[in-house]
Amino acid sequence: ASIRIISAGIVLLPVAITSIRLIPKKLMFTVFMSGALGSLIPAYLFCVAEEQVDSALAGVLNSLTPIFVIVSAAMFFNSRIAANKVVGILIALFGSVLLFLFQPDFSSNSNVIHISYIILATALYGYNVNMVHKHLKQIPSIRIAAVAMLLNAIPAFVVLFLTGYFNQDLFNKTVLISTGYSAILGIFGTAVATILFYMLLKRAGSIFASMVTYGIPIVAIFWGIVYGEEVGWKQVLGMAIILVGVYVVNKKASHTVPVINE
Repeated sequence: ASIRIISAGIVLLPVAITSIRLIPKKLMFTVFMSGALGSLIPAYLFCVAEEQVDSALAGVLNSLTPIFVIVSAAMFFNSRIAANKVVGILIALFGSVLLFLFQPDFSSNSNVIHISYIILATALYGYNVNMVHKHLKQIPSIRIAAVAMLLNAIPAFVVLFLTGYFNQDLFNKTVLISTGYSAILGIFGTAVATILFYMLLKRAGSIFASMVTYGIPIVAIFWGIVYGEEVGWKQVLGMAIILVGVYVVNKKASHTVPVINE
């Protein structure tokens, strides 16, 4: 997880250097928190959780992100949520759960504590989406991502040092391979993905942007087809339900779900 964040910070360093002075100082902490809540902390939570949680179940739990977007929007940002978006998200969540349950190797045997780590990570994702949408809309997506990754690379390096990474033989083949794959994940799965996600967030809104999590099972099935795995009607049904949910979310709202302001 640390190598992932550090790699993202390094690859975005040129952009961060030119962008850090262009971001208002009053927003700098918010930018840092966007990286911490959206990347740094969830990265550690998922790493620890998946030592005991099946990857299929982790994918299902990750689909809770749009739910937490709605919950945090109502609780912390006094937002009104269109009823069709709530219904659409629940439909897509149902399709996502079915898609993973239909996998022949699916297992629900996982540690409850480790499951809670993933739920916490998705809750942080949900809050971060609303925070960025509300407070950082005026800042270009690439600047947010670059500065956020640079700032969060510092605590990530501290964790990497304290966990004894540098006490290993860094030229050991296994260590090199693990480091290399972690770096690739950081460059594409964190740096590039964060920029694209923030661009989508600005253009399509917080709820629709968070629904990219429902694409995970569909992508998984696509790669399954590529590698010759069998895909039956159950998988097609799950994907169809997800797409129906996305369609409902994008329909023009007729009314909103009221939010009680404290």
